[in-house]
Amino acid sequence: MQDLDGVTVVALEQAVAAPYASGRLADAGARVIKIERYEGDFARNYDTLVKGESAYFVWLNRGKESIRLDLKNSQDHAILSEMIARADVFIQNLVPGAAARLGFGAEELCERFPRLIYCSISGYGEDGPYRDQKAYDLLIQAESGLCAINGTEDGAARVGVSVCDIAAGMTAFQAILQALYAREKTGKGRYVEVSLFHSMADWMNVPYLQTRYGGQPPKRLGLKHPSIAPYGAFECGDGKFVLISIQNEREWVRLCAEVLNMPELASNPKFSNNTVRAENRSELDQIINKIFIHWTRDETIEKLDKASIAFGRLSDLEDLLSHPQNKLIQVTTPAGGIEMLSPGAMIKGAAPNFRPVPALGQHDAPLREEFASKSEQKAK
Repeated sequence: MQDLDGVTVVALEQAVAAPYASGRLADAGARVIKIERYEGDFARNYDTLVKGESAYFVWLNRGKESIRLDLKNSQDHAILSEMIARADVFIQNLVPGAAARLGFGAEELCERFPRLIYCSISGYGEDGPYRDQKAYDLLIQAESGLCAINGTEDGAARVGVSVCDIAAGMTAFQAILQALYAREKTGKGRYVEVSLFHSMADWMNVPYLQTRYGGQPPKRLGLKHPSIAPYGAFECGDGKFVLISIQNEREWVRLCAEVLNMPELASNPKFSNNTVRAENRSELDQIINKIFIHWTRDETIEKLDKASIAFGRLSDLEDLLSHPQNKLIQVTTPAGGIEMLSPGAMIKGAAPNFRPVPALGQHDAPLREEFASKSEQKAK
C-alpha cells in the first residue's frame, strides 16, 4: 500500500508544471486521470529521443491513466464533470479564465464540492496586469530576473532545464499535500493558486533582498559565487575543471597551508577575510589557477579531499551517465522499458513502484465506461 492510495486526482494538464505535480502524486500512489486533447499533451511531441517517445513526457507522466476528451462536446463535458465529482484533487493549467468558461472554474467547483482541492497553475496568476500574457519557461526566467543573475560577465543565459516550470510543479505538489493534510482535520478542501512567476520569484528572494536592502544586485559571474571567494571552477593540468567552495576562515587557512602550500596567503591583507577576498577575486583566482594547472584533476581532488576542502567536478552529460552516485529506476513506456534517474526523495526500506507511462488515449474505453455510465444515469 502506498501513501496516497485511495486519493483520486483529475488533471486537465499539459506541458511541464502541472504534469510534474500530478506525476509526483501518482508516484505516491494516487490515482491520476490525465485529461488530454485528442491530439494529446503537446509535450508528447517535444522530441522523439526516448525510443520514439518524448523525454519530457516519459519523465513527467508515469503512473497516470490517459483519456482524450473534447470539452466542447456535451458527453465529454459530462464525463469530466463526473470525474471531478468523485475526485479529491482537480489540477488544471489552462490559460486564466478558460476553465471557468468551460464550467470548471474554482469558485463553482469548490462550492459544489466542499471537500475538493482545486489547484490552478498559470504563468502569472489569475489576476494582475500580466494575467493574460503567455508564459513559457524561458520567458519567466527572463521576467523573474533569473537570467539577470545567470550567465557570465559577457551576457545573460538561460538555465538549461525548465526550472520555472519545475519550481511551479514542486510548489503545487507541496501545496496539494498540505491541503490533503488540512482536510483530514477540517473536512474541507481549498483552492490553491500557483504560478510560474511567483514560484520562481520566491526562489529569487536572496538576490531580491540583497538588491532592495543592500543596494547591490548580484553580478553574473558564471561558475563563480557572487559573494563568496574562492568559490568556483578552476582548470587543472589535464584540461578538466574542479570547483572549490570555501565557506569559512578555517577552511581558507587549510586551503592555503595544505593545498596551495602558501600558508602566508591566509593572512595577506588582500585575502584575510571573505569580504576582501571577494573584492580581490580576480587576483586570487589567478594565484589558484597557476597552482592547479600543474596537477591533473584527480591529483587536485586528492589534495582537496585530504585537507577537507569541499569540491566538485565540472561534469558533462557523459559524466552524468556514468556517475557513481546515480540511482536508476525502471519505467515502462509505450515504446518499452527504459532506465531513468530516480526521484530525489526515496523512502528507506520501501520498494519503489513506478507505474507505466500511458500511451495517448490508452484508457479511453475503460474510463468512458466508468464515468459515462454514472453521468448517463444521472441524466435519466
